[in-house]
Amino acid sequence: MSTTIRRKAPTARKVAASQGNRAKVRSAREQTGSAVDKVMGWLPFSEEQLHRIFLFAILGGALALAWIIASMAGLPAMAGYQLSQIAAESGFEVKRVEVRGVKHLNELKVYEKALAERDRAMPLVDLERLRQELLALSWVQDARVSRQLPDTLVVDIVERTPHAVLRKADRFVLIDDTGQELEVISRKDAEGRLIVSGPGAGQQVVELSHLLEAAPALKPRVAEAEWIGNRRWNLTFHTGQVLALPEGDAESASALVTFARLDGTNRLLGGKVTAFDMRAKDRIYMRIPDEEGKELALKAGAVPHTAQADAE
Repeated sequence: MSTTIRRKAPTARKVAASQGNRAKVRSAREQTGSAVDKVMGWLPFSEEQLHRIFLFAILGGALALAWIIASMAGLPAMAGYQLSQIAAESGFEVKRVEVRGVKHLNELKVYEKALAERDRAMPLVDLERLRQELLALSWVQDARVSRQLPDTLVVDIVERTPHAVLRKADRFVLIDDTGQELEVISRKDAEGRLIVSGPGAGQQVVELSHLLEAAPALKPRVAEAEWIGNRRWNLTFHTGQVLALPEGDAESASALVTFARLDGTNRLLGGKVTAFDMRAKDRIYMRIPDEEGKELALKAGAVPHTAQADAE
């Protein structure tokens, strides 16, 4: 004998309550979706950009977790390698190099250094080491290397400024205002630039600049400066005339100022005198080639009329 159990049909009150609950759920979902849409509209990102951000965040979390696990296991080197491999497989490796600020420097020398990092995972690129290699290049005064994710190295170069030409026994070398040698140039390319010469002249360029600043009117008229005996300067003007200055920074600057004043009143440059010697404290000795062996001595304070006529 079998017994059949029948469920009692739900009452109208239960049916109404169930339908009410479902309506509340639908309303809550609609309100939530609307609120999310509003928040998305406020954000300054597109949906695609948000996906990429979430992807990078997930990748970063995975890399951090891998590093922590490996470090806890006592394998930091392996952790670093694994981290780099994951980054490279995700597209974070050097594919391009962008060089900025190069004007005189041979740009290929920069690429030669930077492209050694090509196909290397970004975390493995030693930016400071690469910067030091770039600073070893003669034209580079400063350098900055940065990563532009996902695949670009950016190299910003600050070049040295050409200032003068150092005349050596067998070549001409372009130098900056500190005496740093930049590159070898031809005699033709040296034309129009201040030429310095003499043993140790390159190390005296800063002092020479200070000296010439003492007489701004004469500075553009100086063609060459020779460092004599590692103690004083001979200046050659564009006229071919030579001025011998005394030893000492203060003494040479004072003599140059005096010569500039005398030239302004007596037109010493451009005349027959081939050489001026101001190594004596209170006199200028002048040499005229037409009268071999004869020298004119003028007081540094003023030039007598008769002496002026002889000098011209």
